[in-house]
Amino acid sequence: MAKLSKRQKAAVELVDRAKSYGPGEALELSRKAATAKFDETIEAHFRLGINTRHADQQVRSTVVLPAGTGKDVRVAVITKGERVKEAEAAGADVVGSEELIQKIESGWMDFDLLIASPDIMGALGKLGKVLGPRGLMPSPKAGTVTTEIGKAVKEFKAGKVEFRADKQGIVHVPVGRASFDAERLHTNLAALYDALNKVKPAAAKGTYIKSVFVSSTMGPGVRLDLARLPELTGVNK
Repeated sequence: MAKLSKRQKAAVELVDRAKSYGPGEALELSRKAATAKFDETIEAHFRLGINTRHADQQVRSTVVLPAGTGKDVRVAVITKGERVKEAEAAGADVVGSEELIQKIESGWMDFDLLIASPDIMGALGKLGKVLGPRGLMPSPKAGTVTTEIGKAVKEFKAGKVEFRADKQGIVHVPVGRASFDAERLHTNLAALYDALNKVKPAAAKGTYIKSVFVSSTMGPGVRLDLARLPELTGVNK
């Protein structure tokens, strides 16, 4: 087992592993435990009561984080015609058509998100093996295949993120940075909580949200009290 540094020990000691915390206190503990030399990401981890082996119990959608992610998202757009200018005007970092597809096929991957219009998806299909494993293949469910290119670029630049349950039924989503104040983190976590509830599969039985943890990149997980999750709704902090 790896030996913890003094910094890591101090961060772990901040959290009582046997205790569940209210949302505000949990987020504040995560911020205090973020003592690395960089601005750590604060993540939320929701374990859902779903069976991901069944197609009708998949959870995948998007949420606009009102306070943003704290990250400058590099957005690439593959489209053609008038939508090229629309993407550029909306602030896309790179815009192209077939030539951009060829560039990516040759190994260029200097972007965090790829948006495409439906009319280019036929040509983009051959990049599935390159983009798929990296989670970068555009998809209608993720909001990255759309005719509203300008709107999509602005939303993702402003803090829209995709979320999906992994094979264990856990959703991992960044809700901000350690440098965010408590109100900004709380607002983002509330938006995620609301979005998850809206996409609850009808086929899911029993308890939907089984556990929730928040943590910084290098910090310990802080368990949230499920009975206090409704505190996220309609309050600022």
